[in-house]
Amino acid sequence: MCVGLPAKVVQMKNGTAIVDATGARREISTELLEDVEPGDYVMVHAGIAIAKITADDQTETQELMQGLMS
Repeated sequence: MCVGLPAKVVQMKNGTAIVDATGARREISTELLEDVEPGDYVMVHAGIAIAKITADDQTETQELMQGLMS
């Protein structure tokens, strides 16, 4: 099983993005997706955005992860 983490796109530059994943900022590749813009939410696996998601998806995933960690 693969684990993807939700992140919010903060900045875009030449096929890469700076994303914020619960306060941690990382540079990731967005080469697999089209039309990714700052403010979008993406699912990230192994440093690559694998899907665009909604803000509701992001919130739900974050809540589930917090529940697993407590």
